[in-house]
Parts: sequence; C-alpha cells; structure tokens
Amino acid sequence: MDLEKLREEDERLLKEGIKIVSFEDPLYPQLLKNIADPPPCLFVKGNLEVFEKPSLAIVGSRNATIYGLNVAETFAKDLVLNGMSIVSGLARGIDSAAHKGSLAVEKAQIAVLGTGIDTIYPPENKELYDKIIQKGGAIITEFPPNTPPLKRNFPQRNRIIAGVAFGTLIVEAEEFSGSLVTGRFTLETGRGLFCIPHNITTKSGVGPNYLIQKGAKLVMRAEDIIEEMPDYLKKKLIRYNNGLLEGETLPENLTEEEKKVLNLLKFDEEKSIDALCELSGLSIGKLLSAAASLKIKGLLNEHPGGRYSRKKV
Repeated sequence: MDLEKLREEDERLLKEGIKIVSFEDPLYPQLLKNIADPPPCLFVKGNLEVFEKPSLAIVGSRNATIYGLNVAETFAKDLVLNGMSIVSGLARGIDSAAHKGSLAVEKAQIAVLGTGIDTIYPPENKELYDKIIQKGGAIITEFPPNTPPLKRNFPQRNRIIAGVAFGTLIVEAEEFSGSLVTGRFTLETGRGLFCIPHNITTKSGVGPNYLIQKGAKLVMRAEDIIEEMPDYLKKKLIRYNNGLLEGETLPENLTEEEKKVLNLLKFDEEKSIDALCELSGLSIGKLLSAAASLKIKGLLNEHPGGRYSRKKV
C-alpha cells in the first residue's frame, strides 16, 4: 500500500467523510498496535472516540440459529449497558445481531470491514452501516476504497476485529468457520476468549465447544466477561458507568440521566441539544431537565445556540 499516494487523496476522502488514520496517529486504536501485524493505516468513517471505551468483539456464524441470534443480541445489549463498545464484522448472522443489540440501547460500536470503506457487504446491511455512524460509532477497514468483497480479505480482517478488543466472544461457529480464526488469533495474542456453550450435536456448536476445550472461558451472562477484564479496564469501565473522566470525582447524588449526559460530553467539545438527544436516547424534556440540574451543580457549561460542554470539577 502506497501511503504517500493515499495521503494525496486525503482531501478527496475527507469530503466523503473518510479519514485515513496512520499507525503514528494518536487516534489509532492502542490495542491494535500491540498485535504482531498491525495495519499501517486505517480508513475510518464515524467517531474513533469509541475506542476510548473498553471494547469486546462478538462474532459467530453467518448461518446462525435463532438461539444464537438471540444470545448475541442479548449479550451486546447487556455489555454496552455496562459501558463497553462492541466490535464485530457487519456480516450476516451473529455479527448483525451483535450490532443490532448495541443499537437497540443507543450505544456506540465498531464495525470492521473486509472491503473498502465505501463497499458495504453484504449489501442488505446498508441500514446497519448508516445507523452505526449516526449513533456515534465507527466503521473501519485496512483496505483502500473500492476494494471488493474478496474471500481472502475476510480472514485478514478478523485479526483487526480481535486486535482492537480486550477479548472476543464467540457465539456460534461451525468446524471450519472464520470465527475460529478470530478465536485462535485472540488466544495467540493473550486476549480473553469467551464462548457460549452448545449442545454437542449441533453444527454451530462445534466451534465454541472446541475452543472451550482449548482454554476459552464458558460464559452464560455478561458479568462472566466483565469479571475477567484487566484491572485497568475495569477502572475505566467504572468511570464511564458513572460519567467520570480521568482524575475526576463527582457528587454521589447524580441521576442516571445526568450521568448519561456527562458521559457524552468532553471539556473541549461542545454538543448540541439535538446531538445529545440522539446519542443518549433521552427525550428532549428529560435531557433539558438533566442539563438544567447539571448546570446548577456546576458540572455543565451552556454555550450559545443550545450547546453544552463539560465543566472541570
């Protein structure tokens, strides 16, 4: 890949909402830098700030069962409600269910493509693609624009799915599934590997059951994953769950709505009331009430045009 040539195209790509994030860029996901073969750059649409939250990958079979789809969606909901970002591959089946579960509770997430950033595959997932961006998530890929869905690119893509997350949850996978590639890569990099147990007679259960034999943790609820997180990520999770930034302490009497608003704001970044409504999922009435209370408590700045930012405590 000719990075210099790509940089020449940077202005054109920016007009299309595409950013090129090089390995040296501070926005480049830190965990991805630690894998054996990190991509030299990423093409990004959306908000890379989602990587500031602890991320878990959820992957599995494209030919998923109803059970698998329900499990993937439920785990995604529960994990994002606990402050995580969900990473998956925008594929049919388990990947799509994980993305839908995240979107159901209005939380940001990451989709990693095995195509160019402007090539949506499968095409029926265009609505998911658009919603991920609208809800403050990010679409990323190492492949240049216009790269088609070549079969060889998807196993390569899987290392990024595992690489940006502290661990991977495999819901369903057949014997020679691409999800097993992601699982093996997760184990090789020393990250946490979690699997949903299955009936031993089901094809889609062969992969998870095999990986459990090889050392993956059998999980039955989101808490089983959270308790395995490294301590530094648990602390970060606590901060996000309480609307805290690094080094900050807040009053104990904040409502859930107030915490949610604070969690969406930074000191040096203003957000409009419309953006806060969309990202938080709160009604305009609840959001304005929370904002008014936070102003009284000295935690929020109000700017002209109905825009808000955090106030350093």
